[in-house]
Amino acid sequence: MKLTASQIAGILEGEIEGNPEVAVYKLAKIEEGEQGSLTFLANPKYTPFIYSTKASITIVNKDFIPEQELTTTLIKVADAYESFSKLLEFYNNVKTDKSGIEEPNFVSDSATYGDGFYFGAFSYLGSGVKIGNNVKIYPNVYIGDNVTIGNDVSIFAGAKIYSETIIGDSCIIHSGAIIGADGFGFSPGNNGEYKKVPQTGNVILEDHVDVGAGTTIDRATLGSTVLRRGVKLDNQIQIAHNVEIGEHTAIAAQSGVAGSTKIGKYCQIGGQVGIVGHVTIGDRVKIQAQSGITRNVKDDEIIQGSPALNYGDYNKSYVHFKNLPKIVNRLEEIEKKSNGK
Repeated sequence: MKLTASQIAGILEGEIEGNPEVAVYKLAKIEEGEQGSLTFLANPKYTPFIYSTKASITIVNKDFIPEQELTTTLIKVADAYESFSKLLEFYNNVKTDKSGIEEPNFVSDSATYGDGFYFGAFSYLGSGVKIGNNVKIYPNVYIGDNVTIGNDVSIFAGAKIYSETIIGDSCIIHSGAIIGADGFGFSPGNNGEYKKVPQTGNVILEDHVDVGAGTTIDRATLGSTVLRRGVKLDNQIQIAHNVEIGEHTAIAAQSGVAGSTKIGKYCQIGGQVGIVGHVTIGDRVKIQAQSGITRNVKDDEIIQGSPALNYGDYNKSYVHFKNLPKIVNRLEEIEKKSNGK
């Protein structure tokens, strides 16, 4: 896709300094910019690169005043980072703007879908499925029976959506994600064997939920596993049966949440965090990477470690932990002197 500086300035409501007809067809970091590329300058520490970049167009803040001669055309905006993100979204929407039904595929006679529907080759649409407008389902996707999908949803190649799942508006499901598989429910018998407990619930994703590649969200035993509005999940995360995650909570990669745990709103959970089942995490909680959560967590706590401690206490304790060999040596010296007396 090729755009001129005039067209980009129109999209971003920016002001041009330089050649309004110069065109770009790719994006680049400012230090790697070359002719035909578009870049941006938001972080002051990258300012030196604007004088050497070969990028044809650079988006900058309105208050930027060059101190040397520039070869790049500037587009001045209120917030360069936000504007570049807006342009990335525009570019991505154009790139992924597909429509129509490709062959081969399977679409049940009882399935329904709205306007602007794209259905990639080798995909499956089960009976009773209801799909809204402007939904993009890419190749090799499985949509089970009685699934409901809202408007403006994208489901990328290879994702699997099990039966009864409900997906709201403006959700993104990335490749390899599995939503609605059975929860890990087994009842131990007297002889050490395990008997499967039927998982009869479903998964509900509210509006504006993002699910990363390879992430798995299990259906509830009874009722629903629920991700509230605006939840963002990274790649390779496990969400177990009957978990509930509050609005606008974000979880980084390789984390796992065990069954029936409730996580509040606006939480930030780092990578490789493990949370045991049947606990409650409050609102606005921040959990540092690789922490293990074994207890209820109150609103606004910041915690780290395994088992997790208050963030400040963890840092103080870690200082002593690093010095533990020296402390042990000192104690041994004291014991020797004491025994000598």
